[in-house]
Amino acid sequence: MFDAKTLAPLVTIQDYLRYAYSRFREAGLFYGHGTDNAWDEAVHLVTGVLYLPWDVSPSLLNAKLTDVEKEQLVTALRRRVVDREPTAYILGEAWFMGLPFKVTPDVLIPRSPLAEMLTDELQPWLGDIYPERMLDLCCGSGCIGIAGAYVFEESEVVLSDISDSAIDIAKENITRHQMGDRVSVIKSDLFDQVEGSFDVILTNPPYVDLPDMQSLPPEFLHEPKLGLESGSDGLDATKRILATAADYLNEGGILICEVGNSIEALFEQFPDVLFICPEFEHGGHGVFVLTKDQLMEHQVEFKEAAGLN
Repeated sequence: MFDAKTLAPLVTIQDYLRYAYSRFREAGLFYGHGTDNAWDEAVHLVTGVLYLPWDVSPSLLNAKLTDVEKEQLVTALRRRVVDREPTAYILGEAWFMGLPFKVTPDVLIPRSPLAEMLTDELQPWLGDIYPERMLDLCCGSGCIGIAGAYVFEESEVVLSDISDSAIDIAKENITRHQMGDRVSVIKSDLFDQVEGSFDVILTNPPYVDLPDMQSLPPEFLHEPKLGLESGSDGLDATKRILATAADYLNEGGILICEVGNSIEALFEQFPDVLFICPEFEHGGHGVFVLTKDQLMEHQVEFKEAAGLN
């Protein structure tokens, strides 16, 4: 498939785009890290390896490639098709809200529908409140919190994660986006080392339940298990967050949490809680919003579920 004889006729960018497209379709790859089809994935990978924009001018597609570029493309294609590595890890970069972020297998690849909520400035959930201080809990690469700092230009943002490797990546992304004056990162097991209070807590915690962990496509197995698995029902981390979040919110503050497919289990376990669940125009589900008042109202129930009483 990737031997010299097979690849010898490939000369131009267009040749490699076509070849990548064919191999991706043949291999039946899974697309869930920024694209949803073989062609877009081929464009993303080939242009990324060549340091070209994804919408490269058609006039360049017949440009001949150097031997070094061909070798780089073959290596990338082999990693994507044979090893089933996500393109973002191969390129070392992913995009969130139109912003580039460094990613490695130490952090999840950004794909959260929280991007759409941030684009809408967290309205109507914030109301008249301006978030002077925000927390990105379980921040991974830091993409959600850093994007929030772009949206709310006068906000202080704290990023938090339990993984030393994730914290290092988040620090690099803070520097990359020149946000060091307003965005900081700390190591914390959820709220354990968090100080002060916030107007908004944004979190994309681990939320994959045991059945889903056992049936994940190979591409997702390259991501850190620490950022994915969360007990038999996928809610171990979320229940701890619900039990404590009110203590870190200002009056009128809100918690915005993504739990993906585990949201049905959440509804079943807390039938009396009126979770606010946004609808997304651009795909995504499993996000809920709770106010500080709601979190306080059900705090005893949340603590019991989290085993904190």
